[in-house]
Amino acid sequence: MPIFEYVCKECDHQFEALVYGSKKAECPKCQSKKLAQQLSVFAMSAKGSASSAPSVGPCGSCGDPRGPGSCSM
Repeated sequence: MPIFEYVCKECDHQFEALVYGSKKAECPKCQSKKLAQQLSVFAMSAKGSASSAPSVGPCGSCGDPRGPGSCSM
């Protein structure tokens, strides 16, 4: 069950969604299906050394120290 990050093209809400099979995600705020999928830090390749990893906060998008999905971004 991959987790994808999206930005709604209708209301600009940013969120994460679990995507099951061929189901399509929808915005939890306005229920629009017009979404822009974002590059997730979890989708990046783990190949290479740790020194080549990008410098990103714990959340992956805002740096919230509580971890992924903790903030409203």
